[in-house]
Amino acid sequence: MPRIALVTARAARGLDDDIPLLEAALRRIEVDFLTVDWDDASVDWSQFQIAVLRSTWDYATRFTEFLTWADRVAKLTTLINPPSVVRWNVDKHYLLDLSNVGIPVIPSEFIEPGSPAEPALAAFLTKHHSKEFVVKPAVGAGSRDVFRFGSEEAGAAAAHAQRLLTENRSVLLQPYLERVDAEGETALLYFDGVFSHAIRKGPMLQREQREVQGLFKAEHITPRRAGDDELSLGEQVRAAIPFRDLLYARIDMIRDSSGEPRVLELELTEPSVFLDHDLEAADRFAQRIRARTLPFFDRRSS
Repeated sequence: MPRIALVTARAARGLDDDIPLLEAALRRIEVDFLTVDWDDASVDWSQFQIAVLRSTWDYATRFTEFLTWADRVAKLTTLINPPSVVRWNVDKHYLLDLSNVGIPVIPSEFIEPGSPAEPALAAFLTKHHSKEFVVKPAVGAGSRDVFRFGSEEAGAAAAHAQRLLTENRSVLLQPYLERVDAEGETALLYFDGVFSHAIRKGPMLQREQREVQGLFKAEHITPRRAGDDELSLGEQVRAAIPFRDLLYARIDMIRDSSGEPRVLELELTEPSVFLDHDLEAADRFAQRIRARTLPFFDRRSS
């Protein structure tokens, strides 16, 4: 049987709720797999037919190392999703790509290293008239270094942005969409381009919040039936992604003040897919992973 690697991280062991469910589903269909850490130097990646990125959640603090690893491993096996997708998706500048083709994203402005934070933030507040707004790094994960500010806290927000810029990190500014406090976020999950299920993620950012300790901020997740308008937006986003043949994709969205869904972010690299919130999701995902091994059977039989 072709061997599959489910790729996690040493720092994420025991934290990924999807892994046990996916492992059990792969065993049910008798697929040979091994769960391995991306940063384990002893792993021989050439022994795997495919390596599926799952919970490599420490990549944001080891960005260059992780991308170098992905490029190296992709020469030894089939890395899914591939390095080209990873490079595009880990940097939230992709929101501009989506916006440029007409996808309704949360309004997003970037400050680049070498530019002063204060005037850029003042221009953003003038343009968007935001009572509250979010400052986050363009490359980040787990809500680390993501803060919500009121317009009266422009000084503190500029200081936070300047710290990120000093670390040579691009900064993303977005209005805070207040409906999220009551309605939460919607995440749509897709396996091989087919909608699987949706979840509701409770509001993540509070005023006076502290910095996240560990790999990610705790989330409150419940099942959700996606609205027709959310599903329609999800299809628009999938069509706008400049890559085809993605094993998995997660599209996170929030409704704006008029009730229309807007894309918050697009997760194509190492997203939680919340298998514990749909009874058949783990089996669907396992079957799609198994389908990726069929070409290896075909080559062997020929």
